[in-house]
Amino acid sequence: MPHSRRPSEPRYGLRPTMKDVAARAGVGLKTVSRVVGGEPGVTPETERRVQEAIEALGFRRNDSARVLRKGRTASVGLVLEDLADPFYGPLSRAVEEVARAHGALLVNGSSAEDPERERELVLALCARRVDGLIVIPAGDDHRYLEPEIRAGVATVFVDRPAGRIDADVVLSDSFGGAREGVAHLIAHGHRRIGFIGDHPRIHTATERLRGYRAAMAGAGLPVDDSWVSLGSTEPGRVTGAATAMLAGPEPVTALFAGNNRVTVTVVRVLAGTSRPVALVGFDDFELADLLRPGVTVVAQDAAALGRVAADRLFQRLAGAAPAPARVELPTRLIPRGSGELPPA
Repeated sequence: MPHSRRPSEPRYGLRPTMKDVAARAGVGLKTVSRVVGGEPGVTPETERRVQEAIEALGFRRNDSARVLRKGRTASVGLVLEDLADPFYGPLSRAVEEVARAHGALLVNGSSAEDPERERELVLALCARRVDGLIVIPAGDDHRYLEPEIRAGVATVFVDRPAGRIDADVVLSDSFGGAREGVAHLIAHGHRRIGFIGDHPRIHTATERLRGYRAAMAGAGLPVDDSWVSLGSTEPGRVTGAATAMLAGPEPVTALFAGNNRVTVTVVRVLAGTSRPVALVGFDDFELADLLRPGVTVVAQDAAALGRVAADRLFQRLAGAAPAPARVELPTRLIPRGSGELPPA
């Protein structure tokens, strides 16, 4: 005699549906839909029965059907500069937490600081119909995104503003943070202070250099051209710049490092010098407090950058965001010893 299937059991080999869940839980299809979608209007006892049925049957929501009904994929893209940079770990995690709270999947990738690769990655994500984008820009011309934004792809830029388009951006106060860090060195008696930063085409690098110059000018101090070096954060380049500033008859007595990668290399250079040199770095980094002396830093809140950007993105997806806005988050000076060394 052939086996007869119970109403609550899906047919063998077929993916269980909401109807199967409803039959097993003894509720209507709309009730299952509400539970799956996280909508209100279901009693705790009924929700428990539906969840038990979902678990027993191995039901998974059919997102393809939702896309067809709502025109949304419940996914957002995050384009970072470098997945290996520790600065982006907390930022990415914060974006993912906000996305998850909205029932969305996060897809991320790295531009490797290449404008063309950034463009390819962004457009590939758009082709896969992500609902929104959070971009840490590598390039300075984002007009290629205008058709996507007009088509409804919500877009927020982080850490650096978009180039040649008007779009939401969430930044740290790079200018103010650098000015405060250099002023801290000046307050501890330094007059010859070197600045080593990233590529001059990068917004954060130029803003931090501007903060350095503002602090020096505010104290009535000249800036020798040999005290400023912008370029690749590759260790060889940074080592050469720091070594040159520390040499000569009137070497610098302090250094301001423009980001965490520069700071780490400068720490290695200073470990090999015979005289103490003060150091303040922009960006905190792991173990900075355990070095001797600990490294004084201007810290930015990477997690807050990610969280604020993601909140803004989902506000825009919900139609609640007004015109594009610029949000600037404060930085924090953390004295640990290296920035408080007096001139040698």
